[in-house]
Amino acid sequence: MEPALIGTRLASGVMGPLVKKLFVSDGPGAGLTGHPQHPRIRLSSLVSFRGEKRTLTEKDVRKLAATLVRGALATPGEPPFPPAESEPVTEALTHRLLALGDLDMDDVQAVRLGHQQLATRLRTAAGPPDGFSTDAARFLDTLTEWACLHILQFFTQRSTFVARALVEQARGQDELIARTDLLLSRLPTPLAEDAAFERRYHEYIARKHGQLTIYGIDLHNSPDRWPLDGAYLSLEALETASPEPRLGEPWIQALPSGPLPADQALAQHGRVLLRGVAGSGKSTLVQWLAVSASPDATDPRMSYLRDRVPLVLPLRILSRHGERLPTPDRFLSAAGCPLTPPDGWVDRVLSTGRGLVLIDGIDEVPEPERERARRWLRDLLALYEGPNRWLVTSRPSAVRDEWLRAEGFTDLALTPMGRAETAAFVHRWHTAAGEDAAPHEQALLSALRTKQDLARLATNPLMCGLICALHRDRRGFLPRGRKALYDAALDMLLVRRDRERDMGTPTGVDLTEAPQIRLLQRLAYWLTVNGRHVMDRTRALALVTEAAPAIPDVAAIGDPEAVFRHLLHRSGLLRAPTADTIDFVHRTFKDYLAAKALVETGSFGLLAGHAADDEWEDVIRLAVAHGRPRDCADIVRDLLAAAEAAPDRRTRLRVLCVTAASLDQAAELDPALRQEALARTAEVIPAGTPEEARELAGVGTVVLDLLPGPEGLDDEQARMAVITATHIESDAALPYLARFVRHPSLEVRSQLVWAWHRFDTTAYGDEIITPLDMAGLQLTVASDDHADAIVRMGLHPANLDVRREVSEARLSRLLAHHSPTELRLWGEQSAGALRQLGAQSALRNLAVHIGNRSWSVGCLPPGVPLNQLRLLHSPSEGFAAALRLFPTLRTIGAPASAIAEEDWRAMAELPHLEAIALDADSLAACPADVRLEGVKHAVVGGASEEMTTNRLAEVFPSLRRLTFIDSVTVDLSHLANLPHLEHVTSAGSELRGRDLLPPRVRVDV
Repeated sequence: MEPALIGTRLASGVMGPLVKKLFVSDGPGAGLTGHPQHPRIRLSSLVSFRGEKRTLTEKDVRKLAATLVRGALATPGEPPFPPAESEPVTEALTHRLLALGDLDMDDVQAVRLGHQQLATRLRTAAGPPDGFSTDAARFLDTLTEWACLHILQFFTQRSTFVARALVEQARGQDELIARTDLLLSRLPTPLAEDAAFERRYHEYIARKHGQLTIYGIDLHNSPDRWPLDGAYLSLEALETASPEPRLGEPWIQALPSGPLPADQALAQHGRVLLRGVAGSGKSTLVQWLAVSASPDATDPRMSYLRDRVPLVLPLRILSRHGERLPTPDRFLSAAGCPLTPPDGWVDRVLSTGRGLVLIDGIDEVPEPERERARRWLRDLLALYEGPNRWLVTSRPSAVRDEWLRAEGFTDLALTPMGRAETAAFVHRWHTAAGEDAAPHEQALLSALRTKQDLARLATNPLMCGLICALHRDRRGFLPRGRKALYDAALDMLLVRRDRERDMGTPTGVDLTEAPQIRLLQRLAYWLTVNGRHVMDRTRALALVTEAAPAIPDVAAIGDPEAVFRHLLHRSGLLRAPTADTIDFVHRTFKDYLAAKALVETGSFGLLAGHAADDEWEDVIRLAVAHGRPRDCADIVRDLLAAAEAAPDRRTRLRVLCVTAASLDQAAELDPALRQEALARTAEVIPAGTPEEARELAGVGTVVLDLLPGPEGLDDEQARMAVITATHIESDAALPYLARFVRHPSLEVRSQLVWAWHRFDTTAYGDEIITPLDMAGLQLTVASDDHADAIVRMGLHPANLDVRREVSEARLSRLLAHHSPTELRLWGEQSAGALRQLGAQSALRNLAVHIGNRSWSVGCLPPGVPLNQLRLLHSPSEGFAAALRLFPTLRTIGAPASAIAEEDWRAMAELPHLEAIALDADSLAACPADVRLEGVKHAVVGGASEEMTTNRLAEVFPSLRRLTFIDSVTVDLSHLANLPHLEHVTSAGSELRGRDLLPPRVRVDV
C-alpha cells in the first residue's frame, strides 16, 4: 500500500494532531543553548515520553499507535491486511514510535534525511516484526513512512526549527567557502586561475570605464573626467518594434512595453538592440553596465548584473581595418585590454552563461560589412545558448527594423532627454564643474524653459554638456543653432582652454585655432571617406606630415610628430583608445569637421553618392551649414538628382528627407530651389509606414506645410500623417494636430493621446487633450504636470497609464479626483497610491509594473471586483496572495519572475479564469495534478523548447487561442491533440511542426 493510499484512509487532519502529541513544546529561538554536552537539542529531548518534560507514557504511545491503525482500517472497502493481525501491527508501530527517543540526531538533521530515510532508521532501531503476513508488513512500513512525513512536517513548523536551520545553513556555507578557498589556493585548477583573473579583470574594468568625460567641463581648475557613479544619468528606452500605439489587441497582450530605464533593459530582456542618436548616451550606458557587473558595485537597481563578466567590444576598434571580427579567445586583446586571461577563459565564461556581452556601435562598422558583423554575432549566439546577456548599440537608421529579431533581440530606442532629465543633467554638470559654475545653473535652466530652439538642442547628454560649458564660459551668452554651438565649442577646446588655465605651451607647440582645425579636418575627412571611425596612429601621423608644408604655422614648427602629439593631448577632440590607434572623442565632432573639409574641397559628388547612407546623414546636413550660397545650391541639386535616380521608394524617401532636413541649415538658398526640394518631398507624403513617418519628421517643422488632411485621407494615411506631426516636437505642430481631435479612427486619436509627453503640457492639454474624444482611449500620464493638468481640466478618462515619473503624491491626488475603470501603473512610487482606491472603486482592470519585490499585497485595493490583473513582479507575500484578494478575476498576467507551485494552485482556484499571460519558464513549477480547464487564451513569453508546448497542452487542455511573444523557436507538434485550438500567433518566432496541426488551426507569424 502506497503512502498516498494510506492518506485516503487516514486524513492529515487526524494524523497531524496525533503526531504532534509525541513531542514537547519549545519556546522561540534557535535552540542552540541549554545543553552543555550537546550544543544542539537531540530528538531524545524532544519526545514527550522521555526526559524531564514527559507528558506521555509508553502506554499512551501504544494508544496513539492503536488509534492510527484503527483509523486506517475504518474506511469501507477491502482491508489493507487481515484484521486478526491488528494487535501485532499496533505493537510493532508502538515500538517504532518509541524508537524516536533513541535516535542520535536533531530535527534539522531529521528533515535533511527525508521521511523515507527517517522511517528506515526507526525500522532498524525497533527491529524487524516477526510472523507478519506480506500485507501486514507492507502496511506497517507504509504507515511508518506516512507518520514520518507528518513528523517532519511538524518539525518544520516548530518555532525553533527555522531559526536553527538558518544558523546551520550559514555555518555550512561558511565552512564550504573556507574549504573551497583552501582548495583553490592549493590546487592550480582552471577554476582557481579564472577566479584570480576575474578579480583583476573587474578592477581593470572599474578603472577603465569608471570615469566619464564631460565635454567642455575642462576649463579653469575643473577636472576633465568625472566619476561615473556620480555622472551617470539613467535615460529611458522604448521598444521600436511597435513604438506607436496600436489598438484592437486583447488586453492580455499588453505586456510591459512602455518606457523603461535603459540600464534595466537587460533585466527584462536577455538580448537587446539599443538605438540612439549621436550623443544620446549609448557608450556611456555600456560603461555603466560594465562597471555595474562588478562584485563591488553598490547600486541596488543593478544587482541583476552582479558578478557577471562584462565583455566590452567597441566595434569602431575591432573593425578599424576591415579585418574579421575576433573570436572569443581574442576578445580582450582586440579591444585593447592589456590583461592576458587564462587559456579558454572567455569560452568558459560564455559557456556557463555568465557573460555580459556589450557590443558597442554596429553603426560604426562600414555599411557593406554590417551583414558580416551580423553573421559573426549569429555564430556567437549559436555557440553560446546559455543565459548570457547581450547588448548591441547602433544609431537609429544604421540597421533596419527587426534586424536582429530572428535572433531573439528586443529592439529598443533611447528616448530624448525630457525636461526632468535635462534639468538633472544641468544640475549634475554644474555640481561637477565646481563652485564658480554654481551661479550659472539657474540662469541656464530658465533659458531652457523659455527658449524652445535651445531646448530642442539639449535633448541628449553630448549637446546638453556643450550648452552647459558654453553658457558658463560665455557668462550666459549662447550661440544659436547647432553649427554655431560647434564653432564656439571648437574655439573653447582648441584655444581658450589652455589660455584660460594659464597653461602656456605644455607640449612645446603653440598653434592658433585655424591650423589645428585644418589638420583635424584632414583626419576627419580620411575617416569619413573610408568609412572608418578609428585609424592607426602611424596613418594619422602620416596625414599630419603630408599636410604640414601647406600650412605655414605648422611648417614653421618643423616637427610634424610634435604637432601630432599636441593635437592628441591638448586639442580635446582626439583620443587614443589603444596604444596604436586614435579616434575622435565623439563622432559628432568628426562629422562636423569632415563636412567642413568636403565643402572646402568641393567634393559634392561624394555627398550625393552617400545620401542614402545613414553614416553620412549628419555630414550632409552640416555640409549645407558650412557652404556658401553657390555651394548650398550645388549640394541640393546633386541630392535631388540622387533621389531621382534612387532604385526604390525607401531609398528615394531617405534621400529626399535628408535633402529637406538640410534646407534649414543653409544660410542662403534660392527660393525656387527650396520650393522644388519641398515639392519633391511632398510627393512621398503621407508616409507608407511608421518608420517612414518618423523619418519624415526629421525634416523639421517645414514638413507641416506639406502634410495633407484630414480631408481626403483614409484612416491609415491619417495615422501616418499624425505620427509624423507628433514626432516633430515643436508647438508649431499643434494647429495641424488639432484638426484630427474629432477624427473617427480610434488609432489616430490614440496617437494624439500618446504624444502628449512630447509637447508643452499646458498648450497640448488645452488644444489637443481637452477637446479630444476619449472614448476607447488610454491616457498616458507621463509627469506630475500631466496629473495636475488632468485634475485642472476636469477630465475623467476611463483608462489611465501612469508612468514612473509621476510622484506618489500626484498619483494619490489624481486617483482621489477620479477612479478609472482600467489602470496601469509603472514604478515603485505607485504602490502606496493604490490605497486611494476603496471597495467602491470603478476599477476593473489593473496592471502593476513595479520592478522589484519591495511592495506588499497591502497596497492592492481589497474588495474591488477586478476582472483583469497583471503584475510584473510578485508582492513580498507572493503572487498567490495577490490572486486570492480578487476571486472574480477572468484574466491574469503572471509575474516576469518565476512563479511557484502555490501560485499555480491559487490560479486553479479562480472560478472564472479565462485568459493568462506568463513566462514559459513558469510552466516547470506547475504541479502535475493542476489543470486550468477554463483558460481559453494564453500568451507565452520566452518559449524556446519543445517542453513548453508539451506542458501547455497538459496544463491548458481547453485552449482556443495561443500567442507566443519574445520567443525564438517553438515546436507546435504537441498542440495537435488540443481539441478546441483555433488560432496560434507568433511575432517573429520560428514555428516547427505546423504541418502536424489540424486544418482548423490558423497559424499567423
